[in-house]
Parts: sequence; C-alpha cells; structure tokens
Amino acid sequence: MERMSSDFGRDDAAAHEADPDAPPAAGAKRRELAPIPPKRYSQKFKALVGAGASLLLVMVAFFVLSRTLAKLDLAELSTAVAATSWNQIGYGLLFTACSYLMLTGYDAIALKQLRLKVPYKTTALGSFASYAVSFTLGFPIFTGGTVRYWIYSRAGVKPGKIASLTVVAGVTFWLGMAVVIGFGLMIEAESIAEINQFAVILNRMIGAAVVGAVGGYLYWVSARPRRAKLQGMTFELPGLGLTLGQMALGVLDLCSAAAVLYVLLPSHEGLDFFTFAAVYVFACLLGIASHAPGGIGVFEATMLKALPAPSQEALLASLLMFRILYYVIPFVLALVLLGATEGGRRWDALRDTVNRAEGGKDDAH
Repeated sequence: MERMSSDFGRDDAAAHEADPDAPPAAGAKRRELAPIPPKRYSQKFKALVGAGASLLLVMVAFFVLSRTLAKLDLAELSTAVAATSWNQIGYGLLFTACSYLMLTGYDAIALKQLRLKVPYKTTALGSFASYAVSFTLGFPIFTGGTVRYWIYSRAGVKPGKIASLTVVAGVTFWLGMAVVIGFGLMIEAESIAEINQFAVILNRMIGAAVVGAVGGYLYWVSARPRRAKLQGMTFELPGLGLTLGQMALGVLDLCSAAAVLYVLLPSHEGLDFFTFAAVYVFACLLGIASHAPGGIGVFEATMLKALPAPSQEALLASLLMFRILYYVIPFVLALVLLGATEGGRRWDALRDTVNRAEGGKDDAH
C-alpha cells in the first residue's frame, strides 16, 4: 500500500511539472531554484573585468605596434639585425644564463621552506624547464605547472607540495617585481610617466606605496609564522630570512633579464641601466597583465614607445634578438633536456627489464 501511495505522489508531481500553471498536487513539493550566492556573482564579475582589461590592453598594444611596423623599412631592419655584434650576443647569452640561474633559486628557496630535500640537479631542471616553457607558451599555471609536476613527482614530491612550491616561487618573483617597480617609480618617475601617462608625482606616490607594502609584508612575516590560503590550499609563507633571500633573488633575476636587452640596444646614450631596468620591469608588468604568451606584442609596443633609439628598425632588431636569446634558445634547450631525461629514463627501464629477463633464464638453467 505504501509503495502504491509513493507512486501516486510521483505521478501527480510529474503531471504538475508538465503543466506549471496547474496547482500543486497534494503531497507534492514545488522545487525552487537555489539563488546564486553573491560571492559567485562577484567572482564572475571580476573575471569578466579582468578579461576585458587584458583584451583592451592587447588591442591597444597591437594598434601601436601595427602603426610602428607599417612604417618599417624591412631592408633596414635586416641590416640592423645583422649589425648585432658577437660581443653583444655573447653578453646577452651570459646574462640569460644568470637570469635562469637565479630562477633555479626560486625553487630552491621554496623547497627549503617546504622542508623537502631534492637534488639540485632535479631542482635546476624543474625550474629551468618550467620557466623556459611557460615564458614562451604562456599560461604558466598549466604549462609550467605540468612540467614541474612531471619532474618533481618522479623525485617523490607529492602533488600538494608541488603546488605549494609553485606558489612560493611565484611569491619570489612578485617580491622582486615589487621592489624594482616600486623604487623605479619613485626614482625614475619621469621616464615611466612617458609610458603610463600618469603625473610624475602620482608615479612617485604609487612607487612609495609599493615599497611601503613590501616593508609591511616583511614586518608581517617577521612577527610570527604566517599561513596563506589559495584555491583551497593552505601553506606556510617563508619567514623573514627566506623572504629577504626571495627579494634578492627576484631583483637579481629581473636585473639580469633586463641586462640581456640592455646589451643588445644599438646605443646607451642618455639611458643608464637603472632607468632602463625600471622601464623594462614596467613593460613586463603590462605584458603579464595582457596574458599574452611572454607578453609578446605588449612588451615590444611598450619598449618601442619608451626607449630612445637611432631608429625604430634598430630598436626592433634588438627586441627580436632579445626574444631569440631569452625565450627561443632556452625553450629549445628545455625541450631537448626534457626529451633526453625521458629517453634516459625509458632506456634505464628497458635495460632493467632485459637484465631481469636474462637473470630469470640463468636461474632456469
């Protein structure tokens, strides 16, 4: 009897769903849609605003770049590229190596903070390959994160720890970025005002605020152990000692990367390195905000607008050489190293299998 009553209730409810204007049947419950939480609306709104801002930034940058390229003399550009000396290329490669060496320190500090012991050979490969791939392809969480997982998981590091490592390494990068851009805005406010079109005093105020925020962060982490939460994960932030190390590594990395382009410039007249480094980091910041792979297009448009040069062709030639030295060559080298590592691993596995098979035959005899 109870089974029949339940069936009748379901039939009445189904009939009501077929005719929404009909009154609800006895015993049937009207299903109501749960309201979307305000937090989800806020997240969607922020995502849309961020995507719109990135798209606008890319469109403006490519508009500026297209106008510049339309006026280029390709023959003069080719001549400017060919005029790059071997000394410039050599120094560019040296500073590229210095920058990527500093990047391995990002992972080393993160591993120390997580109390994980991983051979430096593995750390260097994981850091170099993940950054070389993500710098070139973009989407660092997916590209760099995948490479890190592939390398560190085979060293026995758990996925949660790899995710924490990636976050702590990211904090190192942003600390270095904040220090350089903060002091750059304070000291070279006039140069950066030519890019962002802000008043000089406003640039100095923003720079002072950024430097003040870095100082506040140092005080915050020095008071007691601090934990942060990101995407549902909780992890401990480095203390004062490691944070100072993060800042030093971040600044050295960014200055080394800036030096790659600086030595490739056709002329340094009226452009000291500190001014250039401030402009370089600001251009990198705009490139990151655009979400374009390697900030391509946005970075070039910013540098073409901000830097003095004998000609646009000469400056663009320097930017092309910079892309090759700092992005393309490390990317190709990373692919070779990853392929060699995987090939070596498979060869060792095959050799062990053959040795075990031969050992089994000997035992049988």
